[in-house]
Amino acid sequence: MSEAEQEIEVLLVEDTATDAELCIRTLKRHIGRDVVWVKNGSDALDYLFGAAPDAEPGRLPKLILLDLHLPKVHGFDVLRKIRESCHTRRIPVVVLTSSKERRDIIESYDLGANSYISKPVDFDAFVTSVTQLGHYWLALNHSPHEKV
Repeated sequence: MSEAEQEIEVLLVEDTATDAELCIRTLKRHIGRDVVWVKNGSDALDYLFGAAPDAEPGRLPKLILLDLHLPKVHGFDVLRKIRESCHTRRIPVVVLTSSKERRDIIESYDLGANSYISKPVDFDAFVTSVTQLGHYWLALNHSPHEKV
């Protein structure tokens, strides 16, 4: 298996199963990317920092899709830890949440989010949003971790 095939594309941090399944299916179908799904903030931190059983230190995702209102560890705390670590601070983090609260948007950007997207409730709009964000961050954007 080549290095590119082993690369983790997306870490999805989402506690709502239906939203997670739709994101995963959309990213695989429309962008052709693999997704690792964790269901809470604690599992996200364990995965990123090597404490999870399936974590492989050194294999970081190209993109993190982060919900805010998570069990165990809130999304703001996950984002804060990601940005504090020299190993993870350059990974693009897109906050993908149901919240449209201005204070959540401001706090997310203050903590270093690269983008903030409110989840559309309409199925087709949700698929379009995830497809567009996946295309931008995984196909168009140049990551500091990629080899050019």
